[in-house]
Amino acid sequence: MTVPDVAELREGTRRRAADRPQGPALTHVEDLHGPDGLPLRHYRPSEEARPLMVFAHGGAFIIGDLDTHDRTCRRIAHACDVEVLAVDYRRAPEHPYPAAIQDVTAVLRWARPVAVAGDSAGGYLATMACLRLRDASEPVPAVQILICPNTDLTLSQPSIVDKGSGHSLDADFLASAIALWTPGPADRAHASPLLTPDLSGMPDTLIVTAEHDALRDEGDAYARRLAEAGARVTHRQEPGLEHGFIQNMDLTSPEAAAAHDRLFEDIKILMHR
Repeated sequence: MTVPDVAELREGTRRRAADRPQGPALTHVEDLHGPDGLPLRHYRPSEEARPLMVFAHGGAFIIGDLDTHDRTCRRIAHACDVEVLAVDYRRAPEHPYPAAIQDVTAVLRWARPVAVAGDSAGGYLATMACLRLRDASEPVPAVQILICPNTDLTLSQPSIVDKGSGHSLDADFLASAIALWTPGPADRAHASPLLTPDLSGMPDTLIVTAEHDALRDEGDAYARRLAEAGARVTHRQEPGLEHGFIQNMDLTSPEAAAAHDRLFEDIKILMHR
């Protein structure tokens, strides 16, 4: 297993983010600091307060930041008429499991949002933070929004093999990144939402997966397990799309753009009830 050059990966994601079109202009965009000085970015589409979403970016636990997902957060705020509070959580390998979960959990305690959301590793962090709050008998957000989430760190679902090469998320890279996030293999089952024995008491959930995604099966299975545990679940597998379609694929793919519209409509319905 090849260890990724994390510094090079991070620089590449920053360059690509800088080259993309900016998202829609909003009434209010502010960088601020949350609990323990954690960097945050607050997006508001209007002068009036709107329902608040805490957003955790993707990036395989090792890359991604406020800038890489700035366009995505702007689009969510604009299209869904919600406020978005993006979290610049600590990343592996400098800060392995459970540092990023602690960061997202702390922001949920601090901000008390209506919803917590994330894509890929961010979806994992969003739902793990909900599990931590539930286990501590603390209030959880009313809604969790999980976009192509990683829910099984053991990488034991069939789509890891079936879709793990030739598509946007490579299974070997994913295994390397998870090894940096959870250096102890024995920790991975315990740290996997899908393998959590009891999923009762979790929020209303929106899970969107993609047909050609190595993480597809674990996201689909997590949706089933949450529903069996009593959560109200909206689940859709987007045909023809790959992992990470939420991140700017609307610029090149009409199918991804249509999937974005469906996602935004679902979010709007859940957060404005």
